[in-house]
Amino acid sequence: MSGVANIEPAVLVTFLVYFAGMLVMGYIAWRRTETSEDYFLGGRSLGPWPTALSASASDMSGWLLLGLPGYAFASGLEAIWLAMGILAGTWLNWLLVARRLRIFSQAVGNALTLPEYFTNRFQDTSNVLQALTAGFILLFFLFYTSAGLVAGGKLFQTAFGLNYEWAVMIGAVSVVSYTLFGGYLAVCWTDVVQGLMMAAALMIVPVMAVHHVGGVESVLTSLEFHNSELLNPFTNNIGEPLDWIVICSLLGWGLGYFGQPHILARFKGIRSEKDMPVARWVAVGWSSICLVAAVLVGISGYVYTLQTGLTLADPEEIFMLLVNSLFHPVVAGILLAAILAAIMSTADSQLLVCSTAFAEDFYKNIFCRNACQRQVLWAGRLSVVVIAVLATLMALNPDSSVLSMVAHAWAGFGAAFGPALLLSLFWERMTRNGALAGILVGGLTTVAWDYMDGGIFELYELLPGFLFSVVAIVSVSLLDGRVGCANASRVFIRLRQELKSIDT
Repeated sequence: MSGVANIEPAVLVTFLVYFAGMLVMGYIAWRRTETSEDYFLGGRSLGPWPTALSASASDMSGWLLLGLPGYAFASGLEAIWLAMGILAGTWLNWLLVARRLRIFSQAVGNALTLPEYFTNRFQDTSNVLQALTAGFILLFFLFYTSAGLVAGGKLFQTAFGLNYEWAVMIGAVSVVSYTLFGGYLAVCWTDVVQGLMMAAALMIVPVMAVHHVGGVESVLTSLEFHNSELLNPFTNNIGEPLDWIVICSLLGWGLGYFGQPHILARFKGIRSEKDMPVARWVAVGWSSICLVAAVLVGISGYVYTLQTGLTLADPEEIFMLLVNSLFHPVVAGILLAAILAAIMSTADSQLLVCSTAFAEDFYKNIFCRNACQRQVLWAGRLSVVVIAVLATLMALNPDSSVLSMVAHAWAGFGAAFGPALLLSLFWERMTRNGALAGILVGGLTTVAWDYMDGGIFELYELLPGFLFSVVAIVSVSLLDGRVGCANASRVFIRLRQELKSIDT
């Protein structure tokens, strides 16, 4: 990629200072982590602001600073459909799921994990539901974590001129180092800092880019002259109208929120369901700012490359090109560290959820039922290392697309867990068999759909997976002809009482 400055000592120093700060937070969190509940949910002690910022930062990841600006750079305002879908999903997830899941997860045996919640909610003594859910978490998070490491590899390769493979491995070590010991508290505390860094970087970069090319009027004039189709959200970058499949696929990303374990963990870990309204508006506000700014980075970057004659081999590197071209090395180091923040804020959350799934759902409840708290804690830490190694091996292909890898994992989680979770929180008649059917149908549909081509199969796999999962859950539950579990009515009564007391 031309136009990217050689690494400056100031950039390296900035990265080292940032990384040292993350390690300090990890160490402090480690000193406060004594039990598995502390490690996996922070003792349910965090307030609304850190919970919301942590959930949002872990949600957006490196694709917010690399994938979405790259999409806007290549396709223009077509990317706004994706941003709107994501924003709607964020709001609905906090509105519909957050409070209910916080209450339910504690009411059904203080469930720490999503698989444990499903098992307790439906009183599944066979552990089949728990094993299936945990298996899907480990499978899909391999792809999701790999996407973060690909983003990290691109960052270190561009910023320091490193070999791509070495860049990926350094990024993996960076994330594992503080997640391994600090657990949930380390992840959330670092996510707050990282989320603020991401928002600041995304607001600063497009403002500077627009200023450099002559202001907003100059941007619009350049786009009108060179490629006016980039300003039309209803056409692609060559002027062809967007059909319903493309628009629905982009908006459909919002459905994925209901099934993302690393986001749902934040709902369970907040100190009180009464904090949810404040947390919801913090999360929605942060997401609104960051999504709009990310699209502007891509559009302003397109005009900047037109005026300067710079070229990009990979559109996902537009943010890094602007940072290195427009800012003093010290400032550039801080802004590039924001990309590392975005990557680490999601990868650490994903590794923690994988760790939780292995330690709590496989090791403690299936393989070693008599395990003590300390054994479960170290089983979780060991699984962090194993998952990170596997994800690193998958990320070693330098041609991998961050947005594409995230899309597959996002669809898998959204279709497998989203319908099952939503219906379990709102429908008393849902049964264990219905949950099993929905998770299987949703997860397998996204995998199979991705191998089909042409016509309706161009639709984003999340949408058919989500729909078929809902149909499977409702059909099987009605065929069962019985209440989902013996304590479902009691739990729903408590839920209504809790919600009523909060609302009044």
